[in-house]
Amino acid sequence: MLKPSFTLLFLIWGFSLCAQTSVNFQGQVLHGSLPVENSRVTLLNLGVVATTDKAGNFEIRSLSPGTYSLQISALNYASLVIEIAIGRSTGKSQFQLQPVSRQLNEVVVTAQKTQTNLQNTPTSVSVLDAQDLQNSKIWYTDNLSAITPNMYAGHSGDYRTVNSIRGVVTTSYDPAVATYIDGVNQFGLDTYIAQLGDLEKVEILRGPQSTLFGRNATGGVINITTTESDNKSGGYIDLSYGNYNAQRYVASIKTAILPNKLLLSASGMFLKQDGFYKNNFTNSSYDDQTTVQGNYHLKYNVNNRLSFGINFKHQQQNNEGAFPLSDDASGAFSQPFVLDQNAITQMRDRTFNASVSAKYYHPQFTLTTQTAYQENYRYYTKPIDGDFSPFDIITVINNYGKSYNKVGAFTQEFRFASPATDSDFSWQIGAYGFLQDDPVKQGTHFGEDARMYGSPMTNFTSINTNLGKSYGLATFAHLTYKMSSKLDVTAGMRYDYEHQKQNVKGEFVPDGGAIMVTRTDTSSVASFNALSPKLALSFKATTKNFLYLSYSRGFRAGGISQLSAEPSEPPLVAYKPEYSNNFELGSKNTFLNKKLRLNLALFYMRLSDVQVPTLILPDAITVTQNTGELNSKGAELELSAVLLKGLRLDYNFGYTSAKYKNLILENQGNNVNYKNNAQIFTPRTTSFLGMQYQFGLSKQYKLLARGEWKSIGKQYFDLKNTISQSSYNILNARLSLKSGQKELALWGSNITNTRYISYAYNFGAAHLGNPKTYGLSLISKF
Repeated sequence: MLKPSFTLLFLIWGFSLCAQTSVNFQGQVLHGSLPVENSRVTLLNLGVVATTDKAGNFEIRSLSPGTYSLQISALNYASLVIEIAIGRSTGKSQFQLQPVSRQLNEVVVTAQKTQTNLQNTPTSVSVLDAQDLQNSKIWYTDNLSAITPNMYAGHSGDYRTVNSIRGVVTTSYDPAVATYIDGVNQFGLDTYIAQLGDLEKVEILRGPQSTLFGRNATGGVINITTTESDNKSGGYIDLSYGNYNAQRYVASIKTAILPNKLLLSASGMFLKQDGFYKNNFTNSSYDDQTTVQGNYHLKYNVNNRLSFGINFKHQQQNNEGAFPLSDDASGAFSQPFVLDQNAITQMRDRTFNASVSAKYYHPQFTLTTQTAYQENYRYYTKPIDGDFSPFDIITVINNYGKSYNKVGAFTQEFRFASPATDSDFSWQIGAYGFLQDDPVKQGTHFGEDARMYGSPMTNFTSINTNLGKSYGLATFAHLTYKMSSKLDVTAGMRYDYEHQKQNVKGEFVPDGGAIMVTRTDTSSVASFNALSPKLALSFKATTKNFLYLSYSRGFRAGGISQLSAEPSEPPLVAYKPEYSNNFELGSKNTFLNKKLRLNLALFYMRLSDVQVPTLILPDAITVTQNTGELNSKGAELELSAVLLKGLRLDYNFGYTSAKYKNLILENQGNNVNYKNNAQIFTPRTTSFLGMQYQFGLSKQYKLLARGEWKSIGKQYFDLKNTISQSSYNILNARLSLKSGQKELALWGSNITNTRYISYAYNFGAAHLGNPKTYGLSLISKF
């Protein structure tokens, strides 16, 4: 697929040489009568950025006449999004900005893979910009829980986060909520980067998004954008230290190597933390962690129409005790953060992502192409404890060399879109493809005390090898037609085809003995296809009030079951894709001269062919079957307000009732229908209240005080609804002193030290959420 990609790049290079009729656009950015220097002026969907001079003036050259969407942002000012007609007779335009202490930002999102105003986008989206992420100390994706309505995220200690939105969730390695980083689909939990550094923005799209985002966007999308290069040089250093010897050091720089031509940005992050858990067996902390991460962007602007980009990301995480789990929920609370395990190991987790992209802006269309590769290699240096006890019962081995447990995925997308100028008809069409290699080899060792587990034998290893290969192709179209100045209709369709092949092999190895084959090398193939339609009607009652009614469908890819030690779960059995159908009514409103924003949504979702994953012990292999139908309904509220100068309030509320219409599970050898059981990892309610007040101590110093309250309702962690966590509250706080581009902040998370289960397996093992943490951060921008 690389050859067609680069052939197309050369073609669009040639197209870019064609001369086009153009005009120049001049403007001035002011606050009252005062010019605003260093304002960033962006023509949306065109990739054109200008910066104002000392007089607040800017100029953008060589534009095709038409109506454009313009975003203007500046430090300490609320961003502005406005439509403007640019033609031959357009004079110098003036734009007024207001201080962010008096007005809310107007937000641009990419929920439809084009840049649009949040308040005119017919889907439920929550947005956190770089300042929001800093103020709320969003260091990991699980920190996003409850900040956006009806979202929950948790992990079992290895930071591979299970994300749930509106009751759509899974504990398998193919997620139900897709995560995109810089336009690249993080293909599965194996290639997923959960640690967040140097971010520009995070968007959380709620409801199925498969029409544009494809596979595994059944519940929604987490769309993460890191800081990219531009023509203005700058950067920052963020140094943080906290209890548990927590250290987080982030450095970022961006510069123009060749002004307006060759642009570079680079960032690095170092994370280190002593474990929250103590292992009584070794009388030491259990889950000490160290992470090193890098992110590099290089952009080359051939001219004002054609640009190329290269991005590399890498991360290495060393975890001195992955999966810090108590035997059951009661043990987690009676002896919090205490373990007693004899098998000690280090998990080494290495991830590499790379992408090459090109954008070409033609007067009649915009072409975007992106080629990406992602890879993850994760292994345990020694066997990891599989029984969570001080006895030599079961350990799990996966260190069989780099030929195994090294997952790779190659993706390619081509997308044509209507030009950036506004018209009655806008469109997108495209194609997507992927190749995935997933070789897994894992051994389960039964030790000297294996008879305590019921094993008739001791001191042997059962080895299962599962070699998975898959590829897929998709085409999609997304159209919006303006029926009138107030009414729009949007329609979309996507067709996906996937082919998978799985090879399995079973082996038995007595300690010190020869290998015996228990299952010869056997393979199976399966193919799946899916249609993902979308339809939306949107009505702009006024410039400040927007209504929409939508239907969308999402799908989660099917697959083939792996080989495990459980004879009742045969391998090489295909399971079908899972489908979600979402009906949504939403209202987006801005009041009081942009001081108040209120967005509301009601939804009803039906999931069919629900994929139910079962963790097979002691192998720790997930087997998936289509055994359920689920109905989910609920409501969401998002409110942001500037109450007084410098005083801001954010409140979000979500309600979800997600219950199974049918759910067939095995119970003591019989199939039982657990109809009306609640979905897992789905709190009944989520609430978030954030308040912050910034005021000046003097002309040089400002003080910001922020408090946050999170409330997460009761939820279950197993489908039989026997393992649960009652509703709980978390309080966070931040106090920062600012002087120019420097900031010193004191922060605390879970300051009341609430004990709660954040993740539990269906067999009972539970992981507690983080205890009280606090520390200092020193931030310097330049």
